[in-house]
Amino acid sequence: MAFDEKLHRNIMKKYKECFEIFEEYDKTGYWPLGRKRIDITLSKRTIKKLKDLKSKTGKPVSRIIEEAVNKI
Repeated sequence: MAFDEKLHRNIMKKYKECFEIFEEYDKTGYWPLGRKRIDITLSKRTIKKLKDLKSKTGKPVSRIIEEAVNKI
């Protein structure tokens, strides 16, 4: 079977993020996928806004924060 350069480029382009994750894991041994629980301190006003957003959207507070951070 001949090596198809165009197919290779398409695969690399389509799955670029996956290849980068595996490359990072090979270098560091750190798996960047998944979720981790952390403790943070927020103002009462911010917590109230997050709870209001939670009830409006039906999304968990953690998902709202992740989406906001990913927009940056």
